[in-house]
Amino acid sequence: MRDVPVRIVPTRAVSLRGAFDTALGRVTTYRQVLVLLLLLAGVSMLLSASGLLFFTPLELLCGLLVAVGVSYLANAGVARLFRVVPHGESALITGLLLFFIFRPSTEPGELIATAAAALAASLSKYLLAVRGRHIFNPAAFGAVVVGVTGLGVSWWWAGSQVLLPVVLVGAFLVLYRTRRLAMAGVFVGVSVTVIAAGLVAGGMSIGAALLTPFTSYPVVFLAGFMLSEPLTLPPKRWQQLAEAAVVGVLFALPYSIGPLYSTPELALVVGNLLAFVATQRRGIRLEVLSRRRIGPSIVEMTFRPSAPVRFEPGQYLELQVPHRRADARGQRRMFSIASPPASGELSIAYRDSASSFKTALGTLEPGERVRATGIWGDFLLPRDTSRPVLLVGAGIGVTPFLSQLAAVGGSGRDMVLVYTVADAAELVVLDGLDLSGVRVLILAPEQPERLADGVSYLGSGRLDRDRLAAAVPDAGSREAWVSGPPAFVDDIRPILRAIGVRRIHKDYFSGY
Repeated sequence: MRDVPVRIVPTRAVSLRGAFDTALGRVTTYRQVLVLLLLLAGVSMLLSASGLLFFTPLELLCGLLVAVGVSYLANAGVARLFRVVPHGESALITGLLLFFIFRPSTEPGELIATAAAALAASLSKYLLAVRGRHIFNPAAFGAVVVGVTGLGVSWWWAGSQVLLPVVLVGAFLVLYRTRRLAMAGVFVGVSVTVIAAGLVAGGMSIGAALLTPFTSYPVVFLAGFMLSEPLTLPPKRWQQLAEAAVVGVLFALPYSIGPLYSTPELALVVGNLLAFVATQRRGIRLEVLSRRRIGPSIVEMTFRPSAPVRFEPGQYLELQVPHRRADARGQRRMFSIASPPASGELSIAYRDSASSFKTALGTLEPGERVRATGIWGDFLLPRDTSRPVLLVGAGIGVTPFLSQLAAVGGSGRDMVLVYTVADAAELVVLDGLDLSGVRVLILAPEQPERLADGVSYLGSGRLDRDRLAAAVPDAGSREAWVSGPPAFVDDIRPILRAIGVRRIHKDYFSGY
């Protein structure tokens, strides 16, 4: 999933954005976060050496070694006890987050607090987990444990004014890549409003009160690097926005309940707990049923879940395939579910490549087991079946539409699918679907040898405004769903707007 080299109506602005998305997509989100945190640590060292940061370089180095070292070793040890393959990048990220949360120091007491937080964070990934998914953000949970036990207090020095420019850039890159800018915006908006209101009530000017949350609180750091952590988020967008609002209020308001008092880590942990209770997120154990090649470079895999799985057509899962010597792409991938819910199975389709993940995936035999960390997504068709829809996909980006079309099953729903492929042989993914009543319009370099009933060939070349308007003259009365690589999605949006489409839903297949 998420790797189709299709370009539509190239403009300079769109080309730059597409190149930017492609560059970000070359590594996994985990690797991106790890690199950004390492860069932030490096910048901190430089600022410290320049005298612009409160801590000395030696204090920073000691804090970094303890936080990252204990986190990595503890994670490896606990994983061995539970007989699972440790996720090294996750452990390093947890250690780096704790490095920025606790006070870097050469004092034994401070270092013990950091080490205890790293140990608690590692244990929480395995002990406080339901069906393979941890409930709390590990770094935040470790910080809460240290605070409640009195071993230490969190500093959250990543919220320092001198680090704000670097933190801001890093947080934007993470949130842009994960498409969670709106969620972060809700958190920042709520927390800044509440903090500023309190400061103004205390006599501070409005301008200073609005600036202070960014220069004296870890608002941006928490939003970009911790609130966005995928394994603790609820599956749907509105649920994520609600969690962001709750965390924003708890982050900004001062309170104390027994040994608990308001801290950023407690706000995040409470938000994680509420999200878990409300949505019952869980990991999914999968047994491989079959693997078959359905095109020159497209593979379909089907799994049987160990327990019934609830999902809606258009949602996706994150599949984990532990393997040694994982490349920069890591051990996890997100795949749109291609099968309908009624099948009782979970199928995915992906473009084959030489990545370590896909190599490991390709060696799985029927009967072997893997795990999905959960199911997410709001790329859902309206429940009102009387509303006409337009589906526009490119290459393997058609995958979420396969589940939706299979679920419709010739019900007569007013649907149009425009499908762009780089090779006509890729159209085999549509075989077996009941497309009766669905208009399917194909763009391919060459005329397909055969076309099913209701399928029309639009020709080769770009899908531009004139061609789309002529092929779908009633597009303005339809709601659109667009799925494919970032460049494709970004290029199609203005075309759809130009022909009168008002509501457009997007699903980006990037970096896979």
